[in-house]
Amino acid sequence: MTRAATVYCFALMIAASSISVSAQTSQGGFETMAQPTEEQSECKVPRPPKDLDSFAYIRNGYREIMRIEAYQNSIDTAFCGCPFAEVDWAFVVENNEQYITSDNPKLPFDVIELRSHADSLEAVLDETCER
Repeated sequence: MTRAATVYCFALMIAASSISVSAQTSQGGFETMAQPTEEQSECKVPRPPKDLDSFAYIRNGYREIMRIEAYQNSIDTAFCGCPFAEVDWAFVVENNEQYITSDNPKLPFDVIELRSHADSLEAVLDETCER
């Protein structure tokens, strides 16, 4: 097959795939590349705002810190409502020093360890509030 024939076949494949994508979007597929907004009616930890930090790893660390602080506060006060209404991002950023595990500014937190800690506190809160 010549180079021109290969390019022509490739162009046909791209055209066919774009027709397939057009059919999917008109049949209830994706309409936009925008991220869906989270429903705040249910009690979920909110996504950290992008202006908190430009690096997603750090924002993920802040999100886990928020979970830890919110669950710990709810356990301490025996509050069984949505714990995230009691903690805000400013508090998380101001009180993150105790969670820093590295001098690396791009990787200050061990997000996996933070998530594990938050999950265990969530389990304690769930058990406490079931009673």
